[in-house]
Amino acid sequence: PLPGLPGGRLHPTPGLPPQVQLQQSPLYSLVNAFQWIHYSIITNVFTRYYGVTNDKVDWLSIVYMLAYVPLIFPATWLLDHKGLRITAVLGAGLNCAGAWLKCVSVSRERFGVTLTAQLVCSVAQVFILGLPSRLASVWFGPREVSTACATAVLGNQLGTAIGFLLPPVLVPFLADDVDQTLTGDNISTMFYGTAAVSTVLFFLAVIVIKDRPPLPPSHAQAVLPSSPPEDYSYKRSILNLIQNKAFVLLLVTYGIMTGSFYSVSTLLNQMIMNQELNAGRIGLTLVVAGMVGSILCGLWLDYSKTYKMTTLTVYGLSFLGMLIFTFTLELDNISVMFFTAGVLGFFMTGYLPLGFEFAVEITYPESEGTSSGLLNAFAQIFGIIFTLIQGKLTTDHSPLAGNLFLCAWIFLGLLLTALIKSDLKRHNVNMGGDSNNRQAVSQRTPSSFTRHTLRSVQQISEALFRPGA
Repeated sequence: PLPGLPGGRLHPTPGLPPQVQLQQSPLYSLVNAFQWIHYSIITNVFTRYYGVTNDKVDWLSIVYMLAYVPLIFPATWLLDHKGLRITAVLGAGLNCAGAWLKCVSVSRERFGVTLTAQLVCSVAQVFILGLPSRLASVWFGPREVSTACATAVLGNQLGTAIGFLLPPVLVPFLADDVDQTLTGDNISTMFYGTAAVSTVLFFLAVIVIKDRPPLPPSHAQAVLPSSPPEDYSYKRSILNLIQNKAFVLLLVTYGIMTGSFYSVSTLLNQMIMNQELNAGRIGLTLVVAGMVGSILCGLWLDYSKTYKMTTLTVYGLSFLGMLIFTFTLELDNISVMFFTAGVLGFFMTGYLPLGFEFAVEITYPESEGTSSGLLNAFAQIFGIIFTLIQGKLTTDHSPLAGNLFLCAWIFLGLLLTALIKSDLKRHNVNMGGDSNNRQAVSQRTPSSFTRHTLRSVQQISEALFRPGA
């Protein structure tokens, strides 16, 4: 029995509802993702303003991926040992600092300053990206955990969507702005607005975010210690993950899929030259469709627990979506581009929470922060490689060559996904309970949480597509 509780039963205790944590966490990721993509979607504007080449602006996106790889290990150590609160506050604080530094960089000779500011934001990303799977596992029960993870990941996708939509509107390409004064004013407006939002979110992180609920929401969490034991070895944990063949295959396949998404997002402006507004809207379609896909995939996993079959199916449909997008791009038909981008985004971006949740299942009881951190590290590595190679192929040959390169890799990822052994360790623990009669209590019903999630998605969609928006 649990100490101090009759019969070892867990009872609900007053505290912040899990939905409060879930509503706050995606916002930090939203602003950080916006700052990642808001240069690349208007590459032609920034190349003219700072007097640099396309590849220099591409590096403002690549630096996000580059910074992640060496910093993920200290970041996951911090998440494991200090918890959600410290990690979230540090990520939000760095995001805020980078946003204000960008305000200082609005001068045509200060490209180095804007690159430095983007580097600060990229460091913030390392602490922010590992939060969804940990938040979902620590705060939500077994029938809600996948939906909660998908909802937390939603913030990153929504930030990318807004990053596609707003910059072309706020900072349009002005052919007659010879001295770039008006363009500089527009860039300042975008940067100061981002800094203001980042500041509010930083203070919210300090006030709202908590490490964990008073009582664990699931058997899987109940049998784990609230903090790493004294003999816990972070190095041993990583070695255990690397020796897990199924997880290694998932690392590669997740890296391929997510790296492809990063590359397409970074180079979208260059694929659709001289149409930055349409490029932004197509990017928005790509991500908003993916947001819907993420939530639906999360709901399906919570209902069916068919992790491998769902992952394999979504991967295969992502490959077909990429093929269709590749060849319809050559038609130069905007309506068709919007449709194919939506199909591609629904499956490609919808895959992201699947990878997180599948990883937690096959690696339990290893830390969710460590497994998701390694997944993101591989995504960044593949993102860097794919962006550089696809960018070179697009510049030297055509967008078709660059996209076919990605298609080949996604097909390889599909084959490797079929080889992953599905051993649902966390699910088995939750189904079996434990011998000490520990009972985890959900503080809300799955149906009410599902309704809350779907209502949030509906509100987001209405906000983005209402007339006049």
